[in-house]
Amino acid sequence: MSTKQPVSPAFQGVIGRTVQESVPDWSNGPKAPESAPNVVFIVLDDTGFAHLGSYGSTIATPNLDRLAGGGLRYTNFHTNSMCSPTRASLLTGRNSHAAGVGMIAEFHNGFPNTRGSISKETGTIAEILKEQGYNTAAIGKWHLVPGSEQSYAGPFDNWPTGRGFEHYYGFLNGETDQYYPELVEYNRAVAAPKKPEQGYHLSEDLTDRAIEYVREQKAAAPDKPFFLYLAYGATHAPHQAPSEFIDNYKGKFDQGWDIVREEWFERQKELGVVPPQTELPPRNPLVQPWDSLSANEKKFYARLQEAFAGFLEHTDHHIGRLVDTLGELGQLDDTIIVLISDNGASPEGGPNGSLNEHKGFYGVPTVVDEEIKRIDEIGGPTTYNHYPLGWASAGNTPLKWYKTWVHAGGVKDPLLIHYPRRIKAENGIRSQYHHVADIVPTVLELIGVDAPREIGGVPQLPLHGVSLAYTFDDADAPTRKRTQYYEMLGHRAIWHQGWKAVTNHVPGTPFEADAWELYHEEEDFAENRNLAGQYPEKVRDLVERWWTEAGKYGVLPIDGRAMMERAFDIVKGRPLGPHATASDGGAIEYRFVPSSLALHTTDIPILNNHPHTIEAILERDDVLEEGVLVADGNRFGGYALYIRHNQLVYHYNYFGDRHYTIVSNRELPAGRVKLTYEFVPTGAGRGNVRLFLNGEPIGSGDVVTSNSSNGAGSFTVGHNAQTAVGLDYEAPFPYSGKLIEVVIRVQPFPAQQANQLVQGIAAE
Repeated sequence: MSTKQPVSPAFQGVIGRTVQESVPDWSNGPKAPESAPNVVFIVLDDTGFAHLGSYGSTIATPNLDRLAGGGLRYTNFHTNSMCSPTRASLLTGRNSHAAGVGMIAEFHNGFPNTRGSISKETGTIAEILKEQGYNTAAIGKWHLVPGSEQSYAGPFDNWPTGRGFEHYYGFLNGETDQYYPELVEYNRAVAAPKKPEQGYHLSEDLTDRAIEYVREQKAAAPDKPFFLYLAYGATHAPHQAPSEFIDNYKGKFDQGWDIVREEWFERQKELGVVPPQTELPPRNPLVQPWDSLSANEKKFYARLQEAFAGFLEHTDHHIGRLVDTLGELGQLDDTIIVLISDNGASPEGGPNGSLNEHKGFYGVPTVVDEEIKRIDEIGGPTTYNHYPLGWASAGNTPLKWYKTWVHAGGVKDPLLIHYPRRIKAENGIRSQYHHVADIVPTVLELIGVDAPREIGGVPQLPLHGVSLAYTFDDADAPTRKRTQYYEMLGHRAIWHQGWKAVTNHVPGTPFEADAWELYHEEEDFAENRNLAGQYPEKVRDLVERWWTEAGKYGVLPIDGRAMMERAFDIVKGRPLGPHATASDGGAIEYRFVPSSLALHTTDIPILNNHPHTIEAILERDDVLEEGVLVADGNRFGGYALYIRHNQLVYHYNYFGDRHYTIVSNRELPAGRVKLTYEFVPTGAGRGNVRLFLNGEPIGSGDVVTSNSSNGAGSFTVGHNAQTAVGLDYEAPFPYSGKLIEVVIRVQPFPAQQANQLVQGIAAE
């Protein structure tokens, strides 16, 4: 009887009793197809259709223009109108709701279409290519992991290293300070390699890491292809860049957004990125005529746009460094470079812009005559600036509306593809209708591999996208895309064979009341002529088709609530995170021990001016021990409880504009102590703070807060991440003694007091 037998499907040889009777297997794991290209995805953030020089703007983007000149520009390419859903579609080749990311990761609502992370049934291109013999790396913004999973306990399945990437360096959330970012390397928090005064900027840091990765990978395996996913924070707010880049634009936007929009529109027609018959729509609502503004408003708004332009040019400069590196290594011709923006330009700066974009989220108005006093700080580390929506409207020229909308201004975005080995056209323009879910099928076709039927034992959904490789050689080929639905915040749209029906949903109103618009996009590029009244049957047909697509791709249930309503109501409705327990009467208690990793969303106490206490238990060996016990925020707003000069200090930072400090009236002893801070609301956005040592009062004071007592930055225990909330210490100011535990208890409002507070808010 023979003893020779196969061992497993992975082993291709034969094992006998001895080596002489056996056959070895030297296949050594997966191997990429012969001559397989490298793949680089570059993702810009909140960059509008018109912002790149090759798409009509006067902002200098020579390196991106160089990619466009040596490849293809797509003028009818679409995304999902917000960052997380677009990234999910880009990485999986599926519609974002089917992938589980119908909304940004923080606001998942307990349904499969908004779980806040990519489902296992929709594997990423990194997972696919790694099994095809590629090396993989993700650098930069991720924004595809729920906040409740952003701790050292994980789970890490939805972090980049859990979704097919062998290397990761970047930030997990939707935005970060470009000078003081929250950085993660693999699965741990890390500090930036240097400070802004030493020349640090996140875009440069991310590019350095990308270049290092490419060089090291090619040194280790010259013939092995790589997949690099490089997602910049640019040009999402804050619009921060070195002053020399911002100063390049001094005076260049003084003519205002109305004239700039018209100039860019004329350039677009000259470049051929919009059809010659395109009409420029009127201003979006809330965009003020530039000529109606005061002198201070014009000066302030122009400088905010100069900062944006400098930010984009600075990013372009660093992308050029990466492209140059690929050329130096002889890899450029054999690399597929795909560059997109994740959605249209952002209106989140509101009508007036701001030195601190967090104000807008809480309804705090910008007082231009006050903020202009700090105009020279714009774009630097002491501001968190965002431009007014008039500049976002110009950035989306000639399209209507913005990010979060599903009109063209929210979803029609730049796409550059550069692949010299395959694309022979120079400075080519392609107008076929396509969607971000079409990128993965395109890359797989170019490499010559099929999408797997299962990954890690999990059966996979079929790809939803349509490869656009057919457009490379034929500019006039009819689009192979037939239908594409859209949904965001209850806004809905569907494109089918050249026609588009779209509606903006008003939060709090029934979906049946939404007014649908109709555009024949083959003839009306900018969605300028609403034909709904002329073709009601076409509208009804497209709306029915939307519902069919919604059922097919898991769009339901639709959630039409406003962003801030989702942010707070969903948190209340979710199961409590690992730090929290509920008690009688609706109070929630959170328990924390010191950690170097910041916590987000569902893990942190949402205070919202509710009555609350913070209790810190310490074992003090020395009265010289000091530092931050707990902090939520940074220099742009928040609170911190800390020990300084042997006194307990509570500091509330009102958006960087006003500071309230309550200091204990006695020094603290050594030994085991219990330090308590108590907040009692006394009116709308007002409260009284009291400090206690082992239950004895040691200080009090009044504060005026925003509608939320939470901060603009990170929640941390045992230190203050990024920049300091307080004025008398520098971050991270870690507590130097033994901090045993921090307990935060958030109480519900008594009904009578809640009514008084609501009345107070309404009266202000």
